[in-house]
Amino acid sequence: MDPATATGMGALEEAYLAGAACACEEEESDDLGLLAGDAAAAGDAIEPAVRALLLGLGEDDRREGLRRTPKRVAKAFRDGTRGYRQKVKDIVQGALFPEVGVDKRTGSAGGTGGQVVVRDIELFSYCESCLLPFSIQCHVGYVPSGGRVVGLSKLSRVSDVFAKRLQNPQRLANEVCGALHASIQPAGVAVALQCWHIPLPENLECKTLQGWIRTSHSSRSGVFEGESSTFWSDFLALLKLRGIDMEAEDDSVSIPWCPLRSHEVPLSNGLCKKRSTNGMVSAVTSMLLSLGEDPLRKELLGTPQRYVQWLMKFRACNLLDVKLNGFTLSNVSLYDRTGGGTADHGAIRSELHLPFCAQCEHHLLPFYGVVHIGYFDNGSREGIDRSHFQALVHFYGCKLQVQERMTRQIAEAVYSVSHNGAMVVVEANHICMISRGIEKIRSNTATIAVLGQFLTDPSANACFLQNVLDTAGSAI
Repeated sequence: MDPATATGMGALEEAYLAGAACACEEEESDDLGLLAGDAAAAGDAIEPAVRALLLGLGEDDRREGLRRTPKRVAKAFRDGTRGYRQKVKDIVQGALFPEVGVDKRTGSAGGTGGQVVVRDIELFSYCESCLLPFSIQCHVGYVPSGGRVVGLSKLSRVSDVFAKRLQNPQRLANEVCGALHASIQPAGVAVALQCWHIPLPENLECKTLQGWIRTSHSSRSGVFEGESSTFWSDFLALLKLRGIDMEAEDDSVSIPWCPLRSHEVPLSNGLCKKRSTNGMVSAVTSMLLSLGEDPLRKELLGTPQRYVQWLMKFRACNLLDVKLNGFTLSNVSLYDRTGGGTADHGAIRSELHLPFCAQCEHHLLPFYGVVHIGYFDNGSREGIDRSHFQALVHFYGCKLQVQERMTRQIAEAVYSVSHNGAMVVVEANHICMISRGIEKIRSNTATIAVLGQFLTDPSANACFLQNVLDTAGSAI
């Protein structure tokens, strides 16, 4: 390829990107079941606050990737807190069905004491301490009474009503348990939750939930209460059939739940000791008001400051003429080398499973995972080791990003040192994909960028991908 032509084509022409697009580009129709006026009013109040946050992060809210971010964030928060606008009685009403049981002198079954447990209900909620989503696996059991059973889907729908509010795990368990007991009037209700909260970006170590803060919580009423309750013992046994041991996880309740909770913040919202973030804190406070919350509620004191502290970890920085550990992070011409011919596979080097956490610029929600880097060692990278590649990944990850751009930028930086070729694979979970909208819980996005000899030599490309595959099971 002619060098001038290659330069004119730009990075996306020379490096190809393959994989699922950013999870944030979804249909624009609002299917939340809200009245149009209410939705518009909430969005109008939240959108200016999001613009203030973007400005506080040093971003230009008029640039292409951020123009619709305020609208998307407003919709995500409305969706994530829709439980405030839903009533349990509207869900359960008409969903109680007659079911014959057995004589109590004989035993318990069916509509007279036969325990029913719905396991593995996947939910997401917003942490009331920092406004970040957290993942929930919910298990709900109840003992019917009066010859009546409730439609099974209603147990998950009632759980979702309370999950779609600003929450902490124990209160969520208590509210689901209390609401079900009051609405279906069973002999008892049991709720068990396994919850995962994303850690601080610097503490993420892997692409799975293993790196997250995990706690377990439970709540019970009626016949499930008491240490000697056989119903509670049966409930725990039925969970164990799914590999869930709540008894072994009892100690997790002592683990600090929100990693940002330990940060010292002012005791009242709307004011911040750091003048540079005063406007951002006020903006988040106005968002809470728009969602129908009371910013002065005890559990929300300090929440705006914590959310701002999280966002500031992804503050924009100037990329021009920056040098980082031997990598030139500037707009250098990377495409004046054709990299033709057959590559020496013995010169291929790999740095695999480099963890990262970035902030999606479309919804201001985290995406996290691992980066795999392949390059040709031409002897010019003396003194550069894995820590330098990790620093490079951190540099491009800790900002408002999209996965496709991040993949390309890392590849270009590596190519500026390797000269002969660079290949980058990024695997990531997008919170915006699984906590809102279509809620694809187990979805994972992969992107790939290929430069130089990795592009012209398919065997070199395949060699690097095989290295990634061979180590896939060894990642923490």
